[in-house]
Amino acid sequence: MAVKAPAATDEKLYRVALREALNEEMERDDNVYVIGEDIGKFGGAYRVTEGLLDRFGPQRVVDAPIAEEVIVGCAIGSAMLGLRPVVELMTINFSLVAYDQIVNNAAKIDPRPPGRRPHHSRRR
Repeated sequence: MAVKAPAATDEKLYRVALREALNEEMERDDNVYVIGEDIGKFGGAYRVTEGLLDRFGPQRVVDAPIAEEVIVGCAIGSAMLGLRPVVELMTINFSLVAYDQIVNNAAKIDPRPPGRRPHHSRRR
C-alpha cells in the first residue's frame, strides 16, 4: 500500500503571513485597525505592517508615539467601544511597560454588554 506524500504548501515568512492576515481582516471589517510605533510610513520594526498605510490610510494604521502604556490603553478603550484594535509593540520586552494596562484594566473588563451583566444591589 503506497503512502501519499502530504500536499506541498507554500512556504512564507512569518511576517508575510501576519501581513496577509491583517490585510484580510482589515478588508473584511472596517472596525479593525492597527496601532503601534513606526507602523505606518516605516512599516513596523519587522515590516509586518508594510503597505497597510497606503491601502487603509492613517485612520486605520495609527502611528503612535513611544508610549506603550498609552498605546495599549487606547486599544483597550476602543475595544470597549466596539472597535477591533491590533497592537504592535516592537518587542515583547515593551509589553512590560504596558503591564498595568493589560493586567489591571483589560483583564478586568466584563465582555458582556451592559444589559446582560448581573445586577448587584446593595442593602443596608
